[in-house]
Amino acid sequence: HVQLVESGGGSVQAGGSMTLSCQASGYIFSTYCLGWFRQAPGKEREAVAVVARDGSTTYSDSVKGRFTISQDNAKNTLYLQMDSLKPEDTAMYYCGAVLPRPGIPCDYYTDYRRYNIWGQGTQVTVS
Repeated sequence: HVQLVESGGGSVQAGGSMTLSCQASGYIFSTYCLGWFRQAPGKEREAVAVVARDGSTTYSDSVKGRFTISQDNAKNTLYLQMDSLKPEDTAMYYCGAVLPRPGIPCDYYTDYRRYNIWGQGTQVTVS
C-alpha cells in the first residue's frame, strides 16, 4: 500500500523560492506515474508537473520555466523546486501517484482525476 507525505510548504514573498518534498512509503519511481498538483480555493485541482517512469517531465504552461520536478530514488522522495513564485501560485499542493495501465505512458496521466493515491497536501502562500 503506497503512501505519500508532503512537506515544505509555508509562506513566501513574491519572487521567492520554495522546495516541496513528497516522501513515498516504498520505491515506486520505476513503476508509477508521479506528479505535483495544486488546488486553490474555489478552483479545480490542476496538474503542475508530472514525471514519467523514464524520468521525462511535463509542466503546465503556468509554471514552465519556474518550477522543476525531480526525484531522489535513494530517498524515495519526489521534489518540486519552485522559483520566481507569484501570488497566483498560492494553493494547496498535493503529490499524486498512479500505477499506469499496461502500455499506457505517463503522458496520459496529466489529469488529476486519473490519480488514485494522494498525500495530505501542503499549503503554499505567496504574498
